[in-house]
Amino acid sequence: MKRYKLLALINPISGVGGKAKMPDLIANKLAPNKFDLEIAFTERPGHATLLAQDAASDGYDIVLAVGGDGTVNEVGRALCGSDTALAILPCGSGNGLARHLHIPLNAEKALEALDGGVIDLVDYGTVNNHPFFCTCGVGFDAQVSYKFANEDTRGLVTYIKTTISEYFRYRAQHYRITIDGETIEEKAFVIACCNAAQYGNNAFVAPRASMQDGKIDVTVIHSFGLGDAALLSARLFTSNIDRDRHVSIYRGRDIVIERDDEDVMHLDGDPMLMPEVLHIACHPSAMRVVVPASNAVI
Repeated sequence: MKRYKLLALINPISGVGGKAKMPDLIANKLAPNKFDLEIAFTERPGHATLLAQDAASDGYDIVLAVGGDGTVNEVGRALCGSDTALAILPCGSGNGLARHLHIPLNAEKALEALDGGVIDLVDYGTVNNHPFFCTCGVGFDAQVSYKFANEDTRGLVTYIKTTISEYFRYRAQHYRITIDGETIEEKAFVIACCNAAQYGNNAFVAPRASMQDGKIDVTVIHSFGLGDAALLSARLFTSNIDRDRHVSIYRGRDIVIERDDEDVMHLDGDPMLMPEVLHIACHPSAMRVVVPASNAVI
């Protein structure tokens, strides 16, 4: 049996719940005859990226990200194109990538899935050379991400409150979108570029997206009235948003989004100030991830 050199990176302040008992849980759940385990705690933003880079350079087979979507993104960006696989123990509020990869949200079950998992190849995306794994976006969802990141509390309830509050303030913006050489002009409320199907919390913004098709799904949500919001939200959470008349979905490998000014956008839910021209690219089969052995389609 192959032995895997595994580094578990625990973000002690991400998501929900304390992490003091996590090292013992990880050590007890992973088979000692299969994994050579080391555990480290991150100490500041960006620290997970540095530790994961060192692990990849030192020949680790797997780095386990223990935290929320931000922690997963920090670890993942260090492993893009490397021989080291990303594993996830989801502890966040959204857990978008874990959900897409069918990784259990319960910590014990997630570790059991890792113990019996397999390493597979998936696509990842970049926007102006910044990696993302689930979604990046401009417009209303980016504004919500920015506001949510500055709230005192986390979780789904806070996110919903922030979304409702921002809805009454935000106005659709003009964009020029070029997808594999074809250009369209859109006045959009949201443009979501999706490598995976959902934001997190089972909000499926690109329900047909695959992480193994070599393409990015571009979901454009046009302006809609208050009376349409309930149906649009229902379709978002029932994997039917592509059936809504206010939504257009395109697909391509190379996307350029042009807007009037620099503004905030989000990468896997984390807001970032970005310039007016955004180049989004898909990198096919360039990322190793650990998925449950029963997982068939990702």
